[in-house]
Amino acid sequence: MNSFELLSALKQLGYLKPCERLWWPNSGSFEVVVAAILTQQTKWSNVEISLLNLKNRSLMNPHALALTDEYEIGVLIEKSGFKTQKASRLKKLAHNIMSEFGSFESFQQNADREWLLAQKGIGFESADAILCYACLKPVMVIDSYTGRLLSSFGYEFESYDEIQEWFYGGILSRWENVCGLYNFDIDENTLFARFHGKIVEFCKENMRGQKIDISAFADLIQ
Repeated sequence: MNSFELLSALKQLGYLKPCERLWWPNSGSFEVVVAAILTQQTKWSNVEISLLNLKNRSLMNPHALALTDEYEIGVLIEKSGFKTQKASRLKKLAHNIMSEFGSFESFQQNADREWLLAQKGIGFESADAILCYACLKPVMVIDSYTGRLLSSFGYEFESYDEIQEWFYGGILSRWENVCGLYNFDIDENTLFARFHGKIVEFCKENMRGQKIDISAFADLIQ
């Protein structure tokens, strides 16, 4: 199996369900940056409450967030857990975005993985989620669902980057075939965003304890 075959199978199984074009809510906005921090070690439903609280206080932009007291941020994001730590990291990240890029729009255009990984509290998954869904770059996000799914097929990888390269290799080498799966001219950012979303949705619906049931793929992937 290669990543193109996995993508094709997921499409045949009907993933994604109706959603935003890039799957992640409000892609292309600063909200994604905030959510990428808040979603660490908590449920998305908790993150949504925190995001709404921040929106209601008009803090969903780096300039306003950087000027807000950490304690106040912590109160607003309490449902996401680790409120003190996450509040500190959000304020510092917002400050660094404004200090080094001047605006969120400039950050979108100029931020790279190296810069993001140098920020407190941002690892590979969070950095790539920000690049893909906030900065709209052609990046495949590798999360725990992705690793578990591939493990269910018997694949073992030594690093995050190795898994990511497996996805890039199967997709980019078969780009004409990829485009043939869609009824519109899909770009790489949209493809990788939706591919990640398909994997997450499939895994959530097919989790059996700590394992993922891949029986649905039986007649689709050899």
